[in-house]
Amino acid sequence: MQNRITQLFNIQYPIIQAGMIWNSGWRLASAASNSGILGLIGAGSMYPDVLREHIQKCKKATTKPFGVNVPMLYPNVEEIMNIIVDEDVKIVFTSAGNPKTWTKWLQERGITVVHVVSSVKFALKAQEAGVDAVVVEGFEAGGHNGRDETTTLTLIPMVKEQIEIPLIAAGGIATGKAMLATMILGADGVQVGSRFVASNESSAHQAFKDVVVNTKEGDTQLTLKELAPVRLIKNKFFNDIQELYKSSPTTEQLQELLGRARAKRGMFEGDLEDGELEIGQIAGLIHDIKSVAEIVEDILIEFEAAKKLVTTF
Repeated sequence: MQNRITQLFNIQYPIIQAGMIWNSGWRLASAASNSGILGLIGAGSMYPDVLREHIQKCKKATTKPFGVNVPMLYPNVEEIMNIIVDEDVKIVFTSAGNPKTWTKWLQERGITVVHVVSSVKFALKAQEAGVDAVVVEGFEAGGHNGRDETTTLTLIPMVKEQIEIPLIAAGGIATGKAMLATMILGADGVQVGSRFVASNESSAHQAFKDVVVNTKEGDTQLTLKELAPVRLIKNKFFNDIQELYKSSPTTEQLQELLGRARAKRGMFEGDLEDGELEIGQIAGLIHDIKSVAEIVEDILIEFEAAKKLVTTF
């Protein structure tokens, strides 16, 4: 299955395992890469020395390409970028910031750069900044999201119409049918996040994985737009947010409620009441916890079956 994405990353299948905070350590990334897709380490939940350790362990666990996802809003981003160069990582996905800040610097050091966007406007800015590809993420996605609430199936063709660089679809993709649908709409590949949360190799707490597989349609909602839009499973913390909104809170009051390390508390430590539980809408279709290899195989088998079904119409 060769196309612009498989050639760009030197992988077998045009699928990227998303670099998610508190879920995407070296075990997940290496298992993904060993399955023929691109694995990503999520640097957003790691101090620099921890990231270095995960990169080194990932190198020992796979000989295949892997990358690091870097949210650029973190204060130690310069140290993180230097570690990535020191450790000879060849692929970086940037997000939550201006792609012009680091793209040229990374490319001058032989690194392929992909930027995550949630709108046509930011896709064009990323292309102008010279990135090698963009991840175009729709409203259905888990974790931090775009404010415009544009869904994946409308966003992908709108971006495709405007850009020339490779396009990776994200948001609500956990199956082979969804992969085919977005590629028909113009995507060159897909990024899968939530489905890999519910994998054996995910670094998420088992309690969080169990909640994900029991999540139903309507159990998640986008909130905290005043800070950074995030899709959460509805729990006590989410209800506390909704209660605070009734009083028209200031940004400072919302920040005070959020506090520090709320996502770690929920997804990594397993506090299902007061933790932040980030997941995509597609969780309603995730019913089991499997190995990464099994998940990738399921997606590919369904993708090929769906292609045959489409040709019968």
